[in-house]
Amino acid sequence: MAQRYHIFSLPSDILDTLTPRNLVTHTPPRAISPPPAQVASSAASTNARGCNICLGAVFTDVYEQRSHFRSDWHRYNVKIRLGGGNPVTESAFAQLVDGLEDSLSGSASSSDDDDDSDKSETDAVQALMSKTKLASQSRSPSPTSASRPQTPITWFHSPPAAQIGIYRTILPLDTPASSYLSELKDMQVRVEGGRKWALFMVAGGHFAGAVASVSRSPEENDLAVSGKSKKKPPKPKPEVEILKHKTFHRYTTRRKQGGSQSVNDNAKGAAISAGAQLRRYGEQALREDIRNLLLDWADEINDCERIWIRASVSNRRIFLDYEGCIINKGDDRLRTFPFPTRRPTQSELSRCLLELTQVKTSHLTEEALRAQDAAYLASLPKPKVTPSHPVTTASAPDKPKPPRLTKEEESLRAQWSRLLEMVSKGRLEPLKTFWERESGNTISSVDTPIPEWTGQRHASLLQVAAHAGQEEVTRWLLYDLHADPTIPVGALNLGDDIAGNESDASDAPSSVPAGSRRTAYDLACSRVVRDVFRRCAADHPDWWDWFGAARVPSALSKEKEEEREGKKKIRRKGLKDKLREREAREKEKEGKKVEFQLESPAPVRVNKADPSGPQKLGGSSGAADSTMGLTPEMRARVERERRARAAEARLKGLPAQ
Repeated sequence: MAQRYHIFSLPSDILDTLTPRNLVTHTPPRAISPPPAQVASSAASTNARGCNICLGAVFTDVYEQRSHFRSDWHRYNVKIRLGGGNPVTESAFAQLVDGLEDSLSGSASSSDDDDDSDKSETDAVQALMSKTKLASQSRSPSPTSASRPQTPITWFHSPPAAQIGIYRTILPLDTPASSYLSELKDMQVRVEGGRKWALFMVAGGHFAGAVASVSRSPEENDLAVSGKSKKKPPKPKPEVEILKHKTFHRYTTRRKQGGSQSVNDNAKGAAISAGAQLRRYGEQALREDIRNLLLDWADEINDCERIWIRASVSNRRIFLDYEGCIINKGDDRLRTFPFPTRRPTQSELSRCLLELTQVKTSHLTEEALRAQDAAYLASLPKPKVTPSHPVTTASAPDKPKPPRLTKEEESLRAQWSRLLEMVSKGRLEPLKTFWERESGNTISSVDTPIPEWTGQRHASLLQVAAHAGQEEVTRWLLYDLHADPTIPVGALNLGDDIAGNESDASDAPSSVPAGSRRTAYDLACSRVVRDVFRRCAADHPDWWDWFGAARVPSALSKEKEEEREGKKKIRRKGLKDKLREREAREKEKEGKKVEFQLESPAPVRVNKADPSGPQKLGGSSGAADSTMGLTPEMRARVERERRARAAEARLKGLPAQ
């Protein structure tokens, strides 16, 4: 097992030999401390213990190789290769996942739950593939570009075959690459009181926070190594020690839905369910609990050298930018975790703290490093050749802009829209008021054609009312305003009108071949509306050509209505008589059935069971068997007859006086 080094206590013999790794790849070799000879021989892509997809990844045994093939890094590179892109390094993949906003939600479990952890990481790969465009992933800058993206880890080389790496975010902000080594050496100097870090995570209603000591003070270090007394020297304290920690949970996220309640309210409006109220209360309580904890830990947080926060954009406001906040928004100590994290728990905080403070090590020879760089350069896409002469593409013709309307035209359109809405929805009283006020000003008459810009399928207001099934509005237009029922319907929407007005009634409009003339009566979708046309034709036959141009089949006078109502009454009476006869026949059948059951003798039941065996208490009642399947009324009648016969038998047995 390779030796683990702490970032604030590197051995001086290694520290003095370090040089910055300034090769073109800036790619961290992530093999974990195998023997130098084995790694050098396994660097070739033809070796069975290597991955030909993941940029020269090598393994010490088959178990490590299988674990790599199941990792999200390998899955992501396979998907990129299938899409025509280029794979990325492990650190670059970690940076991409960290760039996702709250990439691993609260549904992931703690680090000791492997199954849920794998599911969460797979969800992170899917989210990364869906949110990141393939073109932006596969297009990498040229090696000579000054804006080359940097990986989260910076590496140093120690001859002949050793490399160590640390996370860049540990270093002070705006530190140039040339000063990384000097900053690393300055970090080895012991600070009075020790170095302290604060770590906070919040996601899915879960919170975990801790204040840890990541290096001892000079006094503690001297006491740990001194052993002048005869007694057994005390065990040295660990470099990393948790000073304060706290975790709690609130209900803020709906199960299997994802996202906090506040984000959902901002996107879709405030929900009014009981669960939404509970989640809003949980968010408020979580915010208050975290801020109260920060206030209790104010002294320790002020002494911290780094403050690590993992939170989404909305949850980050809990820690920063509020009245009386402990952590200022522009604080230079603020950092985000440069690797993916799981559900906020105490064990996850400990894992992240070890990941940050432990130095990454590998053992690659110079030849292996050069082979790795060559493989990386070969995977870069070739720069596109820009044509010397600019190619001019014919621009698509601009769409004509709609003409600007005057105030009079806008007012006219608003009046037409309001009029059509009242007619189609049957608002008769507002329609009468509107017509008395606006008639003759902008709308000359009731038969004025409806403008085409309204998008209306009909040609007159009467057709609109008839097609909408508004009986009262249709009667008002025909009787009061004398609307013309002979105006033909436009032929463009003939199919729609025919499909919506098929009926088997005798007064229904007859089927019309395509292209024939149709009127408002043909658009009536209900019988009550058609009766309005027929009554008006009977009351005022001289107004219009009802039975010709208006296509009304017949007039509906009062005599015909009375005759129709009389036929309906006779039909209802006949149906009621038939129903009574049917009920009488059923009662007669039930009475005959009861008499038959009373006259038939009760069946003799033979008990075939052994008389010496156990018998059922109370025996079996033949009366209960004879009434099986009868209604409660029939059962009561049978019981009364039985009691009457029993009473007659008792009276016959009495001696005569």
